[in-house]
Amino acid sequence: MTSSTTPRLVTTPGELRAALKEAGRVGLVPTMGYLHEGHARLIGRARTECDTVVVSVFVNPRQFGPREDLSRYPRDLTRDLGVAGAAGADLIFHPDVDVMYPPGYATNVSVGGVSGPLEGASRPGHFDGVATVVLKLLNLVGPERAYFGEKDWQQLAVVRRMVRDLNVPVEIVGVPTVREDSGLALSSRNSYLTPEERERAGVLSRALRAVQAAAERGERDTALLLQAGLDVLAGEPGVSLDYLAVVDGDMAERARVDNDSMTRVLVAARMFGVRLIDNLPLLPEQTGDGDGA
Repeated sequence: MTSSTTPRLVTTPGELRAALKEAGRVGLVPTMGYLHEGHARLIGRARTECDTVVVSVFVNPRQFGPREDLSRYPRDLTRDLGVAGAAGADLIFHPDVDVMYPPGYATNVSVGGVSGPLEGASRPGHFDGVATVVLKLLNLVGPERAYFGEKDWQQLAVVRRMVRDLNVPVEIVGVPTVREDSGLALSSRNSYLTPEERERAGVLSRALRAVQAAAERGERDTALLLQAGLDVLAGEPGVSLDYLAVVDGDMAERARVDNDSMTRVLVAARMFGVRLIDNLPLLPEQTGDGDGA
């Protein structure tokens, strides 16, 4: 299949199967819509590596908590079709909730270990919802590769562990975070912020870079590494910090780190009424990309 200006829109599993009959090597980009340049980067990567690129647009209710922003989460399918088409998508899969979770639906996917700390502790049940919908999408689309942004680092770790543990025949590709000029990681939720607030929210990435700089100077004590980031955050009164943490590849926090470990520094904070997350490799030469198959 080749890319067109406007991707084909399908809404049911039957339409999806028919559209993919002779699709060749399929790449999947799972999204909740309101696409931005970060999503476009995922689609563009898939375009270079696959014959057919499928973008799912589905606001998954099972990954939202009872007091989270499901009802006001931004939605604009017309915009999504334009962004996806310009980036090289062939198909948009946009199912209704009752298609993904029909009456009587009673199955849940739970990934232990990597889903427990940080986001898992702050948002109970969130990663069960993520794992469930991702597995359903992988089963429906049957891609050779699926593309996820590294901005949601713990989500990427959960998906990779699920795919490995359940022997799902797909390669999981992590794509580096795209940022605004302020350093703020691109997110659909950034639309909740004013331009001034988005500029100030760049403090999160500056805090991560301060931790990274301390590691580059040779610091390996986690408490001292994190203090470098906390000092930066203390200069911005709009930050309500949820966590700032250094974790290993299993999402476990460690008292000390070493040069060989795949460590990452993650932050989550509420600013101006919006919960924002971000992360960076502890050492710049470390990368999070990998197949995870």
